[in-house]
Amino acid sequence: TPIHEEALQMALRGYQLLMLQGQISDSSRLIIADFSLGSHQERLFIINVQERVLEYISLVSHGKNTGFLKAESFSNEVSSYKSSLGFYLTAENYYGKHGLSLRLDGLEKGFNDKARERAIVIHSADYVSCSFIEKHGRLGRSHGCPALPVENYKEVISRIKEGSLLFIYAPDEEYKSKSALIHQSNTFAMRGSTEVVPVN
Repeated sequence: TPIHEEALQMALRGYQLLMLQGQISDSSRLIIADFSLGSHQERLFIINVQERVLEYISLVSHGKNTGFLKAESFSNEVSSYKSSLGFYLTAENYYGKHGLSLRLDGLEKGFNDKARERAIVIHSADYVSCSFIEKHGRLGRSHGCPALPVENYKEVISRIKEGSLLFIYAPDEEYKSKSALIHQSNTFAMRGSTEVVPVN
């Protein structure tokens, strides 16, 4: 599945700005959840920015009140059971009701800064699988967490924990027009301080 061009450009610009601001402690990887794609498609991309390679692609769920097949409605509110858009930093892992899980800190006020309060984490779920898609035509849905397939999730979490940048994208006009980080990164890019390099 090709990643949406706008998702990649926005993610790379945000990454470069946050790197410049010293906010990213693990700069080697950029994770993009491209919610312009349906949940029956692989839409989580782990990019090794240093080596400019796509390291990993996976299925990933969205929140149950965000939509059925496609992610269409987003929220930062507690108990909304919706996904939240924007930039996050991965934090510490822990063992919870879904086993090994990875905490996320939302970097965008009003869009995802309640991620910790809402317990929005990366975990595995048996409803994120090809067999679930075959039966239902889509993935199962979470309470707002980007949940991963059971198979390789431990390896994925160990690869991206503690300071990697995650960008959850959808072609959402409200996010694009109101995200301070997107505005900053667009201005930053327009000043010619950066060149967004396509990932092969």
